[in-house]
Amino acid sequence: MTMQVLTTARSASRQLSPEMAAMLKNFPPRGPEQRWETTAQSREQVVERLLAPPFVLESSASQSRRRTGLAKTLSWLERFPGKTWQGRWNASGADAAGNIAWRRMAVSWLQSTGWSYQDPKKDFDALGSGILTLISGDVIRPSLSWLLTPGTVQILTAEMARSRDPEGFAALTAVCRSDPANTHTKDGALRRIATVMAAKGGMVRDITVGDCLELADLLLSMGSRNVDTSVYFYQLLHATDVFPAAAPATVRVFNPKNQGQISVEQMIDRYGIACRPIRDLLVDYLQERSLSLDYTSLRAVAFGLGKLFWRDLEDHHRGIDSLRLAPDAAAAWKQRVAMKTIRSKTAAGEVVETQVPRADRGINYLAMVRAFYLDLAQWAMDDPARWGIWAAPCPIREEEMSRKKERSGRKSRMDQRTRERLPVLPLLTQTVDTQRRRGSEPRSTAR
Repeated sequence: MTMQVLTTARSASRQLSPEMAAMLKNFPPRGPEQRWETTAQSREQVVERLLAPPFVLESSASQSRRRTGLAKTLSWLERFPGKTWQGRWNASGADAAGNIAWRRMAVSWLQSTGWSYQDPKKDFDALGSGILTLISGDVIRPSLSWLLTPGTVQILTAEMARSRDPEGFAALTAVCRSDPANTHTKDGALRRIATVMAAKGGMVRDITVGDCLELADLLLSMGSRNVDTSVYFYQLLHATDVFPAAAPATVRVFNPKNQGQISVEQMIDRYGIACRPIRDLLVDYLQERSLSLDYTSLRAVAFGLGKLFWRDLEDHHRGIDSLRLAPDAAAAWKQRVAMKTIRSKTAAGEVVETQVPRADRGINYLAMVRAFYLDLAQWAMDDPARWGIWAAPCPIREEEMSRKKERSGRKSRMDQRTRERLPVLPLLTQTVDTQRRRGSEPRSTAR
């Protein structure tokens, strides 16, 4: 695909700013390769190389898990067609699944062969260790999307710095030491740089301006409040003299916060809705609502209807194209929207996802969807030619909007916090009184 076609395709899907589109044309990203030396090696060559320095771990237990994980991962990949490991990876469907879900696919296969541990978590951890070794050893190159779904592979930065490019990361660390940015920002930048290396191959010095543009564009398109869209990684690379002299020194054009307010179309298109008529309906609906909503509220409604409602339905009901929901589909959606996903790290550094109830049981999103259906019904009477075909029974009943349980739950949480703090109240009182006396003594002496 030529750079012009690539830029046009992205502009159509994301409506890039003129500055971003021009920069992509002048600084194209490196395209995905399908064959290179290390991915074409035999299994024996891969294992021999990746179980020798600089890939050897200091801990014998960690090294044993790596050896087992490498064997299981390679065996799973060998089931799929391809002349290289990258080809087998692409054929497996693991890239589309994301960097957590693919392991569930591999664990299921291991269980079917009798080669699994009794505890599936051990296989989960071993496969994570195996895939990390294959990535750092440049045997496979997952896509940027895989590396960011649900989040950057843990300890990727340390592994790249140790086994792929120690000199490159040492230079980056030296720049970090003299930079006033906080530790969180610096660590995030190093993680982004390791992500680009994992997806594109090569060393730190091989990263291009286009690679950074591609990553920044992808981060923006993910449309989640939990995604770090900082482009400090570009500034760090520029300060390390990685880029040519013609590369822009400023990161302003990268930063989505500097691109102003986005259009209603962009708000909806970031969620990748498959059904075009529904996508157009949501755009029309939001444009009507924009007359009475501020920008922040409009984006919240777009997130609720576009991602949490319709995109969620498309993910669970392929080919859905009607607002007239089946009772079981509506009930299942209500259960899902009442929960949220939180991510935490295990002792081994792996990110695990846990479903927990929302504090308001998702009632705010239920209200958005109910208002959506009721608005369409009302507008259908006023303008049947435009809205009539979309009028459908609302899947959310009025009694489901009661906030009694929400208020009760909130009071319960407040009471629990009070009970937890009561035992330390005497200590707090004593400490405050002591500090008061210490403060009064110097004043008395001064008098």
